[in-house]
Amino acid sequence: MAAEIHMTGPVSLIDNTEGQLVVNPEALKILSAVTQPVVVVAIVGLYRTGKSYLMNRLAGKNKGFSLGSTVKSHTKGIWMWCVPHPKKPGHTLVLLDTEGLGDIEKGDNENDSWIFSLAILLSSTFVYNSMGTINQQAMDQLHYVTELTDRIKASSSPDNNYVEDSADFVSFFPAFVWALRDFSLELKTDEEPITPDDYLELSLKLRKGADIKSKSFNDPRLCIRKFFPKRKCFIFDRPAWRKNLAHLEQLKEEDLNPDFIEQVAEFCSYILSHSSVKSLSGGITVNGPRLESLVLTYISAISSGDLPCMENAVRALAQLENSAAVEKAVAHYNQQMSQKVQLPTETLQELLDLHRDSEREAIEVFMKNSFKDVDHKFQRKLGAQLEARRDDFCEQNSKASSDCCMALLQDIFSPLEEDVKQGTFSKPGGYRLFIQKQQELKNKYYQVPRKGIQAEEVLKKYLESKEDVADSLLQTDQSLSEKEKAIEVERIKAESAEAAMKMLEEIQKKNEKMMEEKEKSYQEHVKQLTEKMERDKVQLMAEQEETIICKLKEQELLLKEGFQNESKRLQKEIQDIQMRERSSNSTCNIL
Repeated sequence: MAAEIHMTGPVSLIDNTEGQLVVNPEALKILSAVTQPVVVVAIVGLYRTGKSYLMNRLAGKNKGFSLGSTVKSHTKGIWMWCVPHPKKPGHTLVLLDTEGLGDIEKGDNENDSWIFSLAILLSSTFVYNSMGTINQQAMDQLHYVTELTDRIKASSSPDNNYVEDSADFVSFFPAFVWALRDFSLELKTDEEPITPDDYLELSLKLRKGADIKSKSFNDPRLCIRKFFPKRKCFIFDRPAWRKNLAHLEQLKEEDLNPDFIEQVAEFCSYILSHSSVKSLSGGITVNGPRLESLVLTYISAISSGDLPCMENAVRALAQLENSAAVEKAVAHYNQQMSQKVQLPTETLQELLDLHRDSEREAIEVFMKNSFKDVDHKFQRKLGAQLEARRDDFCEQNSKASSDCCMALLQDIFSPLEEDVKQGTFSKPGGYRLFIQKQQELKNKYYQVPRKGIQAEEVLKKYLESKEDVADSLLQTDQSLSEKEKAIEVERIKAESAEAAMKMLEEIQKKNEKMMEEKEKSYQEHVKQLTEKMERDKVQLMAEQEETIICKLKEQELLLKEGFQNESKRLQKEIQDIQMRERSSNSTCNIL
């Protein structure tokens, strides 16, 4: 089980220093150690609106993120606090508290826009915190949402004619929660009580008209409706008397407004229960190292003057993850082969069967840990490495067999060699006695198990090295006639030729087995890739279906409100998604 991260307090994730956004290495080190899936909750809003208090409560603490007590923004950049998720065992809750928007000391909104965009890109739940009601001033302060398509790219497509629509963003944008602080209105419409969610939807209704004023009114509302189909609203009473607000984190519970306490508890319960794990297109679950990669990629793009691109971020992440997936798969293969294989194996097929089992498991490891392997580049790399490891094991197997056989031959034939030196066979009839003894020792050699695949070749070479001895005994044996000697020479030549032919046949069989193994390996890669592509296709279709459902609901609302043009635009987006769905099938040719 992955270890939990216990941070005693938040650290800066992204520093905002003199207008430059810089990643804090200490925070990246913490993220790199978070191997669990992460639920990322980010909060954004005007400075001095109590964002940090809500984040501390989500962490289950009274203190942590700095609350401050002046008119200046207290949090700079983006701060991070990783805690064990209180409602999802095996998950880590990552809280991101952002620099207050609209700080009077900053002078321009450039960094505010980037902070807003980064909070959206990094989170799975995005909380927008504001004071009072949702009126036009509140919408005007939320102008950053209308700039999202100017700050973020979904695709890196070089096609100048390609126009990104909201569907490209919805697939990776977070759920949207609007927290209304110091809310004093009575939630009613036409004298009927309404919920905070009803209030939000009523506030997002569009105004008819094509004039500049209507456009200014509608633009932020349209953007929220388009980009955030999953929306929620919470209202909060003033937490305490004004004189006590500067020391909110130090107040005891009995000093706080009971309604406020209840509202905060409801808010925290919802966020902790409903916030999903951060994921990327294709159902890719984000953990600490993946979140770290996203942060680095986005900040690098901003620093170089480019727009953060989701597709590029996923691609950069895939490069790292797929490279690591290859290493994990090869390590698993090595581990399995080391445990299963006892060299030398009796036959080549025995080794190849063990290889195939380990290869299948290694490919499974790769498939589990890889994603977005464009053109199957990393799978090809894995295939090449597994083939090289197989060949290496074959070489080790051959050497182990050769060493084993040579030691065995030395042990079995050493008495015969000693008899030759002592002249035991240098007498009439000695040659036949030598051949008889040699055949007995060969039979003894054959009876020893697990000599491996080099048994015949090593024996052949050994006997060939002793041919001079046999020939000398043959020629000096006075009990044999010249004719008998000639016949024996021919017999030896025939045996040698037969052995050579047998060796050639064995080599041919080995080559055929290796070719068969290569084909089986290819088929295993294709089989597992096809299964993975089917799973990915199901995931993609589910995401597209969810996007279509959200757009159909929005289209229905627009039609009810009488906005025909916006409804037609949505219909076009739905048709584009369906077209992509039909063209999502692709073939797999990997090796």
